[in-house]
This record gives sequence, structure tokens and C-alpha cells, in this order.
Amino acid sequence: MKHLNESADMKHLNELSGRSSRKRRRAPYVDDEDIEERLESLIARVGEKSTKSLVGNLEDLADVLVMDLNKYKQKIIKILISCYLRMPEKLTIYSTLAGLLNKANYDAGGEFVEILVRNLKECIRSNEFENARKLVRLISDLVNCRVIIAGSLLSMFDNFVEVTLEDNIPQSRSDWYVYAVLSSLPWVGQELQEKKEAEFERVLSTIENYLGKRQKIHAPALRVWSTDIPHPQEEYLDCLWAQICQLKDKNNWRESAIMRPYLAFDDRLCDALSHSLPQIIPHSHHDDDSYPLPHIVFRMFDYTDVPEGPTLPGSHSIERYLIEEHLHYLIHQNCMERKDCAAALLSYHGKDQVPINYMIVEVVFSQLLQLPKAPYLELMYGVLLLELCKLQPGSMPQVLAQATEMLYERLDTMNASCIERLISWFSYHLSNFQLRWSWDDWSQVAVATDLDSPRPYFVREVFQKCMRLSYHKRLIEIVPGAFEPLLPVAPKPRYKFEGEGSEKLAGKVAAQELKQVICSKCSPEQAVDVLRDLPNPLTDDDGSDMSGIYNPLKIEVFVQTLLHLGAKSFSHSFAAIAKFHQVLRAFGETQDAQICILKSVYELWQDNQHMLVFLVDKLLKTQVVGCGAVANWIFSPEMSGDFTCSYVWEIMHSSIKKMNKHVQKLTKEVEDAKDRFEAAERRARDGLDEDNDDDVPSEEQIERMEEKLEEAQSEQKNLFLIIFQRFIIILTEHLAKCESEGRDHSTPWYKWVNERLQQVFLMHHEQVFKYIQTLESFLFTSDVDVHILSVFQQFCALRS
Repeated sequence: MKHLNESADMKHLNELSGRSSRKRRRAPYVDDEDIEERLESLIARVGEKSTKSLVGNLEDLADVLVMDLNKYKQKIIKILISCYLRMPEKLTIYSTLAGLLNKANYDAGGEFVEILVRNLKECIRSNEFENARKLVRLISDLVNCRVIIAGSLLSMFDNFVEVTLEDNIPQSRSDWYVYAVLSSLPWVGQELQEKKEAEFERVLSTIENYLGKRQKIHAPALRVWSTDIPHPQEEYLDCLWAQICQLKDKNNWRESAIMRPYLAFDDRLCDALSHSLPQIIPHSHHDDDSYPLPHIVFRMFDYTDVPEGPTLPGSHSIERYLIEEHLHYLIHQNCMERKDCAAALLSYHGKDQVPINYMIVEVVFSQLLQLPKAPYLELMYGVLLLELCKLQPGSMPQVLAQATEMLYERLDTMNASCIERLISWFSYHLSNFQLRWSWDDWSQVAVATDLDSPRPYFVREVFQKCMRLSYHKRLIEIVPGAFEPLLPVAPKPRYKFEGEGSEKLAGKVAAQELKQVICSKCSPEQAVDVLRDLPNPLTDDDGSDMSGIYNPLKIEVFVQTLLHLGAKSFSHSFAAIAKFHQVLRAFGETQDAQICILKSVYELWQDNQHMLVFLVDKLLKTQVVGCGAVANWIFSPEMSGDFTCSYVWEIMHSSIKKMNKHVQKLTKEVEDAKDRFEAAERRARDGLDEDNDDDVPSEEQIERMEEKLEEAQSEQKNLFLIIFQRFIIILTEHLAKCESEGRDHSTPWYKWVNERLQQVFLMHHEQVFKYIQTLESFLFTSDVDVHILSVFQQFCALRS
């Protein structure tokens, strides 16, 4: 879409407002909505590429807005704040604009400050903490534009840091208020130091004391790497504090990354009347407050990794923080449009002062590998990196290849969740480049003694994911023969009732007959009749009937034969399941029977992980099997050979997510029903009751919905109890066995399983936290091995 430039917009706005430079005979009628859209367009796009300078555009826009203040003051203020929250990278542009408006109209400036403070309080009350932090930063920068008095800002900061002295509150509450202050100081630190040095030093001293006694039990659970070699993986508040200290002590609060257009208007703003902030006291803590989780600062490059060009800012340089945050904002703003996102990142205004390609790649990987989870879909990062390579074909692919090699070299200490995401990204990336890579450089992993070690595991899983995105023959042709031990076998079904040795199987004859009747398009009832006389291996030796016991032989014959006939494609398999859905439901009445169904599916498709993932997902969606059955199947002895494979945990997390979505859906239905019922009662009390109450649920209906929700929540809790209990059992057995044999327990298998336990906690932390007391009382008790208990304690510390 072709946009008008800012000057044309301003000219059009002048015309709409009746201020054309030429005399007009008659002006067309324009409604307020059109004016508001034009104002929003102008304010949103200020600072973009234009024929005029930024200072000139700001001056023109300020002149236009000043003339409109009397009529559109509320709208202008609302638009200004909303545009900033959408585009926080334009902070200094909007603060300058606010300064110019305040200079021209003091009352409007005061109203702007009042609305800003009101929005800040509302964001904190409604747990919109990122928007609240942005507003704190805007308020801080308004000190530089002579809109707000420095002393009143320090009073707000002082109230914020006093939260660290409160008792019986989660650390995450104190962390946020400290972070809100620290992350604003690069903009306003110099001004506060010059005007209110003593008061400012007291605030900094309170922060320093808090950081010195702060607990960091959670940190190991959030680290991408378990070691600080070659780069320290610092907790975010520690890192920002070190950056602020360097900015203060070594640079006297001067930085080189912030664009400050208000300096060009210093002669106009210097004598502007400033406003005092109303008192801002943090509201008391409530149990339902949900503060942001802490995080670890991701570091992949330092200046030695950049071969030429500008120097990469050091890890404790404030420029590193400011540029990285700017890039994060650009990704957030453009995450739905990969081309716009890539172009915006490469157009960063200070790209000539830093090795921007390295910083972009580091920021993208920091989000992809972020724990507990990536901010956006993992696929988004894959398409973004592809787009960056297209826009910078001469440099970006080389930087990305260098980053990939560095990540590969550090796999031994990388968290399992991060390795899994790296596998998904790298396989997707390779599929867009015909699977080309310098494979020979990695060939030594194929002769590793333990193929569960991180590097062989990584390569093996990459091949598996590549096969999903390509096909087996292509993979065999491209990858060197040295990798044969890690290459997947041909993804063909293993139908046990055909081929060598099948004659001795008990269900051989029934399987052949079933195959024939299904091919002749029989009804579900006819298919069941074929299996009627099959013996049940679970009955007593005397052949007596034991009602309620499932027949594993019937299930095995039916499931294997049905899915073998549908093996041609996903669609064929799904059609087979749909046609015989009722038969499958009847066979899977108990959880043991459902596990038997899953085992039969696995025996058939163990060489095709992709098909297994989709079939289990389909069986869950059609309620043939339950989430608890899937969890118990994954921990069964039959799955021990594949227990560390990525696809197994893909199935596990998919099952948990389905359960979580089911509970969320029922919760929303209950809340909506209660809202409609209460609204109807209010209308009735006010005498506004309407005849049409079909949509209003009765109390009995709401009670039934609540019972259904409680049942689903009970299933969800039981699912987590099953999973965590099985983790504790297998890890305890491993630790006890290693201790009795006198060998080190830290094997590759132990690393994967221990970090998979951690992964379940982190990926589903919002749901798991609801049952934290139950888990602490029944599973993660003091008699559990300390290695297992530490994972639980780290998780609990995230919100402690």
C-alpha cells in the first residue's frame, strides 16, 4: 500500500481543519472520526523516512497539533500514548512532541501527565506490567523535555524501590519495581544526577542493597547453557545493574545509542513550565497478581567473534542493552509480517555504529531459545532468518553459519529444551537450502560411543525433522555415508501379521480375514464380528470369562490391520479412524485398553515418527485415548528405547496442551454463563427484564457446568501427578543404580530425562502452579533425592 508522506498528511490535515493557506469558497464537511484517523496517522508515522529532517517534521507536527488542542485535546493525548505503547522505540520522539505541546499549552501538558499517571496505575492494577514499564520510561524521559519536575520523578522512584522493603511478598513483585526504575535510568540518569544528586544516590543505594540480598535459586532453570564459558549467562537484574553502574561510574551517564531529538529544541523547552507528578504509591500485593517471570540474559557473541567493521559493545555496556531492547521491540511490532520485520531490523538507525548483523542474529536466537518459552511461534524465527538472508545475501548467511557452528560447539552444556528448538529451526532452515551444509565437519559424531550425547543426538534429530520436510530418499542422497548410524531408517510400517514369522501369531488368520472385509467396505459391526472368537490372553487358564478385562489380541489385530490399510497417507489413516471410530472407542473403554491401542500403533509405525505424532494426536482429538493413557504409555517399558527422542516429548506436550485447553474452554464457559446470569438478574432488579431470555442459563445449568469444570480440573491435576510421579520413579531408580555400582550418575540419559522434567514444569508453568501445594505435599517431599528436588525448588522460586 502506498502511503502519503508526512508533509502531504499535514497539508491535508490543515485543509480538514479549515486552515488552508489559500482562500477557499467552500469546505467539505468532515466528521470527527476522519480527523481522528488523520491525527493518528500523523502521530504514528512521525519519525519514519521523509524528505524533511526529523526535527523539521516534529516542529511541523507540533504546530498542527497545537492548533487542534482546544478541539481534540483528549484525542491527541490518547493517540500519543497509544502510539508510544505500540512503538516504544520512538520514545524520545513522542516525549519531544509532548514537550513541545506542553510548552505551547501548559494546561494540556498537565492533563497529559494526569492521563499518563492514570494509565500507569491502571496497567499495574490489571497486571499489564510491560506496558506499565514503558509508561514509567516515558514519564522519565519527560523530565528531559521539561514536562515533569525531576524531584517528583525521584519521589515516584523512591516509592517504587521501597517495595523491596515489604514483608511477605513474592520476589517477582520487588524485581519488577526495581526493573522499572533501572530500565528508565539510561534516559534520565544524567538529569537526576545533576539536579537531585543526593536523593538519586539514595535510590541507587536501596537498589544495590536489594540486589545484594536477592535470591537466585531460579536461575539454573532459566539458563540456556549450564556454564559461563565462554560468556557469562547473567540474571537480568544483575546484568542491567552492572550496565547501569558502568554508565554511571565510567561514562558519567552518557551513552551513544539513544536518539534525543529534544536537544534540538532546547532553546524552546528550557523555559517551559514543568508539572509535578501526583503521588504514585504501588498498590498492595494480591495473591492473584501475576508479575513477569525473571530471565537470563542471552550472550552468544563478543567483540572477538566479529572479524571486521564496528566493534560489538561489551556485555556490560549500556549500549548493548539499549540496542538489544530496540531490536526486541521491532520484532514484537512486526512479528506478523516477516518482510517488514527483517527490513525494520536491518534499518536500525544506529546500524553503522555497531555490527548490526551479529546483534540481530543474537537477539533472534535469544528469543528462540528463551526459557521458559519463546515469545512467539518457533516458525516465526525460521522465516525471519530466511528473510534476513534474502535481504543481506552477502553477509547475513555467513553470520548465521558462524552462529550455528558456535551453538553446535556448545551443545554439551545447552539445556534440552533449547536443543530441541535449535533442532526444529535448523532442520527447517536446511529444508529451504536443499539440505546443504558442511556435513563433513560434523562427521566425527557418527562414531560417538553414546549416541545420546548432545551432538550425535542433535544431528540424529535434525535428520528426523528434515525427513518430515523432505523425504527419506532425498536425505540419503544428500547426507554423506559417514552419518549412516544417525540416519533414519525408511519410514515404512511394520505390519506384524504379514511377512516372515507371522504364521505362528495367534491373530494371523483373523487379521487376514479382517483385511479382506475392510477392503470390501464392510460395516463396523461386520469388522467386529470377525474378531469375536479371538481368545483373550488375559483370561484365566481354564478359559473362564472375566468381564471388564479388555482383549489385547483383538485390539492388536484390529488397530494394526486398520492402520496398515490406511498407511498410504495421513488422510487414509484419518479416514480409517473416522469410519471405525465407534469400534476404537468400544475397545478403549479402560485406560489399560487405551495404552494397548497406543502400543499397537507404535509397533506398526515405530519407524515413522511423523506418522506416530499425527496418529496419537488424532486418537486424542477423537477421544479414543485419554491424556493420562498417553502419559502412562510414554513411561512404559516398551517406550524405553525411544524415551529420549524428541517426538516422544512432542506427543507428551501436545497431550498436556490439549488437557489445558479443555480446562480453559470450560472455565471460560462457566465465567460467561455466570456473567449472563448476573446481567439478567440486574436487568430484572431494574425492571428492564426482556421476554427473550433464551440465552440466559439457569442456576441448575451453571451448577452442571461447574461440575464438568471440576471434573476436568481433577483430570488435569491427575495428569500432572502421573507425569511427575513417573519422572521421580525412573530418576530415583537411575540414581540408586549408579550409586550401588559406584559410577557417575550424570550420563547423557540422565541429562535428557532430568531436563525433560524441568521442561514440563516450565512449558506448563501457569497450570502447574495451581497444584504446587499438592505436588509439594505428595510427590516432591523431603525424602526425594536432592537432584530431583532441586528441579522442583528452582521452579517454585520463579514466583517466590
